[in-house]
Parts: sequence; structure tokens; C-alpha cells
Amino acid sequence: QVQLVESGGGLVQPGGSLRLSCAASESTYEAIGWLRQAPGKRREGVTCINNYEDYTYYGDSVKGRFTISRDNAKNTVYLQMNNLKPEDTAVYYCVASSEWGCERVGLWPEGYDIWGQGTQVTVSS
Repeated sequence: QVQLVESGGGLVQPGGSLRLSCAASESTYEAIGWLRQAPGKRREGVTCINNYEDYTYYGDSVKGRFTISRDNAKNTVYLQMNNLKPEDTAVYYCVASSEWGCERVGLWPEGYDIWGQGTQVTVSS
């Protein structure tokens, strides 16, 4: 079973940037991405990228501000977050689907069967 370990969360001021990293123990998945959950809110899909091609998908709330990328040599996926807003405050989870690519699973949280432990991102002045 693939294991995912996130890092890079923290406190940042509005308008600032953060980069999250997700190290995978192996690359036997079809798609990998990020979900987030704020206190009292439902889980929200942020973005995903296919493992074997550069197909990416973004949620409307982060388009133009967040960028997902991967380094296959390091089995690591990154989430570059720019122009952060207070509403981006949440626990961010790295997730992967062993069965489906982004075209099918999209940002549907229940479609991802592998989860990291999460990392807190707080956007506040």
C-alpha cells in the first residue's frame, strides 16, 4: 500500500505563498492530488494530477493561484500556493487513487483510497 507524507504547512499572511510537499513511498497509483478540510466544513477537492501524464485538474476556488507538479525521480508531488486568502485556511491532505485517473476521480474525495496524515495551513494577519 502506498504511503503519503505531507510537509510544508504553516502560518502565512494573506497574499503570501506556501509550497506543500507530498512524498509517496512508491508510484503505484493512477492519480495523486490534494484535498482540504476547514473546521466545520465539508472536505473540498483542490487539485489532482495523473501519475503517467501531465493531465491536471483544479477546483474553481484555486484556479490561477495554486499549481500542482511532481518530481518522478523523488516520488514527490508539490502544491505551490500563491496569493493565499484566509478562506484557504484548512488541513490539507495529500491523496491518491490506486484505480482511477483524474479524468474520472476528479476532485471527488470518496474516489481517493490513499490518504496522508494532513498538514495545517493557516492564512491570517
